[in-house]
Amino acid sequence: MTATPDLRTFRLASPDLLRATFRRHAAGVAVITARGASGPVGFTATSLTSVSAEPPLISFGIATGASSWPAVAETEHVGVHILGEHQSELAATFARSGADRFGAPTAWREGPEGVPVLDGVLAWLLCRVVGRVPAGDHRIVLAEVVLGDPTGAGRPLLYHQGRFNGLRD
Repeated sequence: MTATPDLRTFRLASPDLLRATFRRHAAGVAVITARGASGPVGFTATSLTSVSAEPPLISFGIATGASSWPAVAETEHVGVHILGEHQSELAATFARSGADRFGAPTAWREGPEGVPVLDGVLAWLLCRVVGRVPAGDHRIVLAEVVLGDPTGAGRPLLYHQGRFNGLRD
């Protein structure tokens, strides 16, 4: 059942309105990784978007206050990992501030260009950063796909209503 819009109950734009609205938007879950000056960094992202097929470009958003931002601001390459429904704990780890994201039980290896590549994901890409666009308290990172592997097994992890979920048939 869907709600019929009641134009008398609208709310003015605010961070809370945006958050409440996007909690209703199911989004795929990715982890973005990079090599930082003092080791690997990474974060959970639901803002991953395919931008262009020719050339192959993607984008994602990152808050300028995020612990991973200094590395992403300077790096030439990032890893993009599409998580499976079996990886909700991994998504939560990379979303949690102060977590040891690359410690056990996270399984990963150093990939091309020194970018951390996570094990067991549905797909991963190595991308070359081509732009960082200011957008409020975030930056939109544009990156060109260099190589990847789309052959992982399983179904995608989704984020909806503040929780990680799997697809339902």
